[in-house]
Amino acid sequence: MLTAMLKNRPVTLLSAGHACVDVYQGAVAALVPYFISERAYTYAAAAGIVLAASLLSSVVQPVFGALTDRWSMPWLLPVSTLAGGVGIALCGITQQYTLTLVFVALSGIGVAAYHPEAARVARMASRGSHTSMGWFSLGGNLGFAAAPLMVAAAVATGGLGASPLLVIPAVIGSVLAVAALRSMKPSQVDAKTRAAEAGPDDWSSFGRLTGAIMCRSIVFIGLSAFVSLYTSQRVGGGTAVGTAALFVLYLGGAIGTVAGGRLADKYGRLRVVQWSYAITVLAVAGVVFVPGPLLFLFVALSSACLYVPFSLHITLGQDYLPRHLGTASGVTLGLTVSVGGLASPVIGAIADATSLQTALAPLIVLPAFGWLLIRALREPVSYPCVKVGA
Repeated sequence: MLTAMLKNRPVTLLSAGHACVDVYQGAVAALVPYFISERAYTYAAAAGIVLAASLLSSVVQPVFGALTDRWSMPWLLPVSTLAGGVGIALCGITQQYTLTLVFVALSGIGVAAYHPEAARVARMASRGSHTSMGWFSLGGNLGFAAAPLMVAAAVATGGLGASPLLVIPAVIGSVLAVAALRSMKPSQVDAKTRAAEAGPDDWSSFGRLTGAIMCRSIVFIGLSAFVSLYTSQRVGGGTAVGTAALFVLYLGGAIGTVAGGRLADKYGRLRVVQWSYAITVLAVAGVVFVPGPLLFLFVALSSACLYVPFSLHITLGQDYLPRHLGTASGVTLGLTVSVGGLASPVIGAIADATSLQTALAPLIVLPAFGWLLIRALREPVSYPCVKVGA
């Protein structure tokens, strides 16, 4: 499977570029403990930073998706990658909370602009292969996993003032995006490249899928924002232990994405998605209530279960909306992830008023709601992606 992916140069480059972009989704949560320690932010104020990275992203993501359904916008890939990196690079060098929010919001908009077009181009480059789309998703997961390590390397020694170093992945990612686009044929990049026999859009099923992904998103973003602090409280060991927990959360996602593709090939996409939501309920309960080092096991299990359906969400969404790939990509890969950030201030406010454990406990219920939404869905017919190239 890896050999086949490496032979598809555009998908390989897009996957690596996706990793560079999603560093900046993971970097926001990884910076939260440093904002609290260096600037004495409350939980609610720190959660506001996560919200800033998500709010504008949530609003503009469907706009970019709709635009990419009508016009090819490949230039968005390198430009949005740079915007994501510049925002994070600047957020640590200002002492003003408002400017910090502005710079983090800039990063969020960059990430939002990237995903609809990148997912559309990746689907065309993959020629409809779910496996290739899984590798594209894995690139983003690895970017998430690398974020706390990169932030720790730059900020733990030099403080928030060293945040400009975090622009480096964006520069690399923009170069990879340009290389990927140059390695593709015009027909693979053109937004109008569709198979004539593509079926009608199923908006009802897509809506139920979207609701389930939102539930999943709130759980993952909530854990991303607070698992570092929560693990430090429950296990001890300070920032280093918290960073390790965040790394486990993101790395488990990478493992879950690969496993999801393999399981779907054997058992079917919807069956795998349904089981992953069900098991997530138990895994998140373990994170909230199990004390001591065993907590790391449940963090890993929660992450894997949350990410098993990740690439499957994308291909399901695209197959439910075969005539609106950009919109489907923007929602399943971007908008629903961003919406999860809207719940972070609520979690932070509850934590300030009570405790982090009390604030995280409602996350146990959300995967169950997601399971209820998707249990009646039917497997869509994969849209017949145009075969281009060898």
